[in-house]
Amino acid sequence: MALITISGYPCAGKTRRAHQLKDQLEQRLADSAYEGPKLKVAIVSDDTLNLNRNAYDESRSEKPARGALLTATQRQMGVDTILIVDALNYIKGFRYQMYCAAREHKLRVCTVYVVATKDLCRSWHEARTDGLSYTPETFENLLMRFEEPSSMVRWDSPLFSVMWEEESVPTNGIWTAITAGNIKAPNSGTQVVAKAPVDALHTLEQTTSSIVSAILSSQASASTLGGSTTLALSATLNPRISLPARNLTLSELQRYKRQFVTVHKKAITLGSTEKGAVNWSEESIADKFVDYLEENLKP
Repeated sequence: MALITISGYPCAGKTRRAHQLKDQLEQRLADSAYEGPKLKVAIVSDDTLNLNRNAYDESRSEKPARGALLTATQRQMGVDTILIVDALNYIKGFRYQMYCAAREHKLRVCTVYVVATKDLCRSWHEARTDGLSYTPETFENLLMRFEEPSSMVRWDSPLFSVMWEEESVPTNGIWTAITAGNIKAPNSGTQVVAKAPVDALHTLEQTTSSIVSAILSSQASASTLGGSTTLALSATLNPRISLPARNLTLSELQRYKRQFVTVHKKAITLGSTEKGAVNWSEESIADKFVDYLEENLKP
């Protein structure tokens, strides 16, 4: 349904805002005036995953911690879930990863930026007694490395900023964003490419060779050159082709066959060059090769 990313300085009050938002969204979903699909609101965070704050002390422990958060986020994404990610989310590259994952699941997205001054965050951090604090060095490092969300970039927008002195989050705007906002199509570069059948290359070579042979055979037995010709490849495969009114040589047809096969070999080994699934059946290859020959054999 939707992904809501919470971002802000450490100890800026992100968890409080996440729970405020969860409570208010659940109230709207339970309201008798709500007529939409049945949804649940979930929060995923370092705390729900039992990730220790010490993971942020150095990069070799922080990277797997962020990986665990991303994996848990992807696992809980769904059309029936409004998912709130309550974490530092201070690196724009990580926010972009979650944005791409949401697009893959066809979810609406928004970012909530919990704003507080560095001095306030320091004082709140020093006052913590719940054992969820950072070392002083790590805390200062996180403040310095924080990359502020921007409404100018697609992975942070729509962006809602919540100042520390505000009583609550802007639920109305967030609700509109996650229920009526645009659902962006997945990035083509991140989509899984359907693999060609194991016999696709053999079918490609055999079918194109059969068409070349059938054209030469038909040409040799015809009383006149050119015109619409039916190629008898098998009992069930008889494509028609329009040939020019001239004698076609084996070398010419073989040249076009090599060109056609080379292009489609790349599609087989590297993935589809076309949108959607590619049909590698004999019928489909024959039709494509006939079209290719007709285009290149035009006078």
